[in-house]
Amino acid sequence: MQLLKASMAGNVWKITVGIGDTVEEDQDIVILESMKMEIPLTAEEDGIVKEIKVNEGDFVNEGDILIVIEPG
Repeated sequence: MQLLKASMAGNVWKITVGIGDTVEEDQDIVILESMKMEIPLTAEEDGIVKEIKVNEGDFVNEGDILIVIEPG
């Protein structure tokens, strides 16, 4: 199971997947906005989105779990 975590504190600008979606390694999953920069977070491996723990516009801290991906 893969846990996509925030790499830094910031706002969730965009979520590009939904629950049940298939994702591929290196696919952009979430885009954070911090200090007026957009930081894409990518999948580490292929899988299926099981849970989305945040909403667009939420503030997150470094290390917060954003999305849970099951191998697939």
